Amino acid sequence: MKMSSGVEWALHGCVTLSQSREPVPAARLAELHGTPPAHTAKHLQALSRAGIVRSTMGQAGGYILTRPPAQISALEVVRAIDGTEPAYRCSEIRQRGPLGIPAERCSRPCAISRAMAAAQDAWSDALARISIADLAAGIDADSDGTAMADVRRWLTTGN
Repeated sequence: MKMSSGVEWALHGCVTLSQSREPVPAARLAELHGTPPAHTAKHLQALSRAGIVRSTMGQAGGYILTRPPAQISALEVVRAIDGTEPAYRCSEIRQRGPLGIPAERCSRPCAISRAMAAAQDAWSDALARISIADLAAGIDADSDGTAMADVRRWLTTGN
């Protein structure tokens, strides 16, 4: 299953926002993640449309999560960026060609379609169980407990 690069940024962006009590400007998020500002803004808009982040205006404006990070799943972020279409779409190939099965005999999805749907469900279920808070904790654990403190410090001081 292939996801766009925007998913990676959006997940990192949400983890970053989970570390701030104040709105974070899009330009600041782009700087932190080394992404083009336009790319960052596009994905923040998608996250905003999905209700994951909201923007605030003014001198102290920026983006903030709409809910606690423990209540935002990785699946929500993936769907906000890449949409809700399944990775596999059955085109009923079994009904074509010289050995094609008549449509009236295809009362249920074929074994391949069922297997792919089960895989999609398992993938979705796994991502639905992972929250932004879980990702932040995992990133922190990978860094011996320093990554999130470094992010919080960088957001407040710029260093």
